Amino acid sequence: MGTLWVAGLAAAAGGARTLGMEGDCRAPQARSSGLPAGGGGGESPGGDAPLPGSSGSSSLLQAEVLDLDEDEDDLEDASLMDMNSFSPVMPTSPLSMINQVKFEDEPDLKDLFITVDEPESHVTTIETFITYRIITKTSRGEFDSSEFEVRRRYQDFLWLKERLEEAHPTLIIPPLPEKFIVKGMVERFNDDFIETRRKALHKFLNRIADHPTLTFNEDFKVFLTAQAWELSSHKKQGPGLLSRMGQTVRAVALSMRGVKSRPEEFMEMNNFIEIFSQKINLIDKISQRIYKEEREYFDEMKEYGPIHILWSASEEDLADTLKGVASCIDKCCKATEKRMSGLSEALLPVVHEYVLYSEMLMGVMKRRDQIQAELDSKVEALTSKKADTDLLTEEIGKLEDKVECANNALKADWERWKQNMQNDIKSAFTDMAEENIHYYEQTIYYGPIYSSCKEKEEMIQNTHAHTA
Repeated sequence: MGTLWVAGLAAAAGGARTLGMEGDCRAPQARSSGLPAGGGGGESPGGDAPLPGSSGSSSLLQAEVLDLDEDEDDLEDASLMDMNSFSPVMPTSPLSMINQVKFEDEPDLKDLFITVDEPESHVTTIETFITYRIITKTSRGEFDSSEFEVRRRYQDFLWLKERLEEAHPTLIIPPLPEKFIVKGMVERFNDDFIETRRKALHKFLNRIADHPTLTFNEDFKVFLTAQAWELSSHKKQGPGLLSRMGQTVRAVALSMRGVKSRPEEFMEMNNFIEIFSQKINLIDKISQRIYKEEREYFDEMKEYGPIHILWSASEEDLADTLKGVASCIDKCCKATEKRMSGLSEALLPVVHEYVLYSEMLMGVMKRRDQIQAELDSKVEALTSKKADTDLLTEEIGKLEDKVECANNALKADWERWKQNMQNDIKSAFTDMAEENIHYYEQTIYYGPIYSSCKEKEEMIQNTHAHTA
């Protein structure tokens, strides 16, 4: 287990450095308010420095380094690297020293702070749902006040996401957590599930707040400030059902038609998305599998301490040794629980968020292709003179501008998203690797303090071999 875990971290963290694609894309546009173009609103790490070693999407994470077995849910333990090259005794972690470096001179330009907290259950005769308190603090002049407090349910978040996609079809909208939980996960409205969703909704809003364009969207402002009845009234101002159905039918027709010649840079982008989706889904499955096995191992290990205590009561000659083993197991349990906490809070949410991002990216590419397909259809109609040429010429001119704006928006947002993705995944895996180093630093010294003879040392070493 230890070899697979650390090796998987190293391989995936190395792959994170290559999760990039070389392309001639424009830099993201600067926002007028000075908001940083970072990612997670305080929860997700980000940075402005590019990562070295971004050599292409094909080197994202080589699939052949993983040994897959269909009988084990396509996952099997695999040795990805030689652990003998690392010493288990590391009094001081290099990452710990690096993380101590702070840049005190960097100004904080953030002017919109959002907190999602205090989930509350609501039970009606029709349904049961959860609302979340959203507190917004801002210094922006376009807001009527400096602080707002509202309550929103999941459907309200879903409405906001849909409106952002309508207003900005080729910008990368942050993903929402799934509406329905995956089979085998915690039950709906379980405390753990609610807390996990709350954190995801908090990240969703803060990623929008940190986006140079989405942060100034009017629907976003209404979502943060309007009371419940005001929000309901604002929702009714959107396009009607028939209009939405017409747009959906037209979008389906254009997607079926396809585009004749997608620009090369978007072909590369699409290829990257397909490979990224495969690799990040694989990493997500492996991470979930490791966490499940760690949980089973932890639950089993918790039973060994009390057993050794009971055993010591009936073995006077081995009483001290057995109590020492029990104490060692107890400390290993605490260290393992801490490591599992880091895994479930720091790594798993980040990986799964980018699984959802991969689905969002596919949707963005489809919407870009639909805009281009609409232009292609008008050009064909003009060529065959099937309609009024003057009217078609005017429509083509507008569509050409629309395609150019859509392409420029996607290219700029793509570079920004790619940088955030690299920073987030690299930080998550390096933090988790450091957590594992601390775990082994602690557990390596527990056993020997109880040994005073060869027999005791062998017993402790055997225990370590099992717990490590």
